[in-house]
Amino acid sequence: MDLGLAKRTALVTGSTAGIGRAIARELLLEGATVVINGRDPGRTRQATDELAKDTGGRAIAVAGDVSTSDGAREFLALLARESPPIDVLVNNAGVFEPKPFADIADDEWMSMFEVNVVSGIRLSRALVPRMVEGGYGRVIFISSESGLSIPEEMIHYGVSKTAQLAVVRGLAKSLRGTGVTVNAVLPGPTWTEGVADFVAKMAAQEGVTVEEMRETFVAKHRPASLIRRFAEPAEVAAMVAYAVSDRASATTGAALKVEGGLIDSIG
Repeated sequence: MDLGLAKRTALVTGSTAGIGRAIARELLLEGATVVINGRDPGRTRQATDELAKDTGGRAIAVAGDVSTSDGAREFLALLARESPPIDVLVNNAGVFEPKPFADIADDEWMSMFEVNVVSGIRLSRALVPRMVEGGYGRVIFISSESGLSIPEEMIHYGVSKTAQLAVVRGLAKSLRGTGVTVNAVLPGPTWTEGVADFVAKMAAQEGVTVEEMRETFVAKHRPASLIRRFAEPAEVAAMVAYAVSDRASATTGAALKVEGGLIDSIG
């Protein structure tokens, strides 16, 4: 299936590792030019070189911290110099941290919201107008099943992911008839470097090995899962590639689930 991405330029934030890197790789394989982004210039360059070599595609390194107003402004200025105009924006940059509700301080709530929600708002606000002028664009927010089923071990994370869904729905409505679509993709438990660290901490707390925790985590902590395992980043990336493609032109304002059937809803 030709997804029509060969002439598109995509920006994937937080794409040096994990789901973001898998998305960047998938879009490169589909022929898109992809801007690789991370906060650390050295790591961003290394990931860009590796992805370009792996896929044979055109990957552009643009480092920058999109989680702050000043950082996003500097990043956007550099992006304008280093990259062709952006047709596809994947707001993937994000953080999570398991923490009891009573221990989450005000500044931690604000930081979670700033990174997970406002970063994508800033970039969308900056890049969408040109998409509208051209009559074509795709905006994706990488949300989470935690936005619909709030995890008790990190409520602030779940709240930030719910907020992303509201942004997606509202922005999609505001762009009706423009040729620009806006969607959220909702992974469930996905085996990335960050999740591996998270699982290792839980394993230490429960006195079991990391391997044992990986094998039992989904059944014990996400028992509603229908696939009964962690997803792989490539499985999430495949959904994103479709959602940003020409083939998905009638899909907008949607919450696209890649959560292994965790959410007990037919909506």
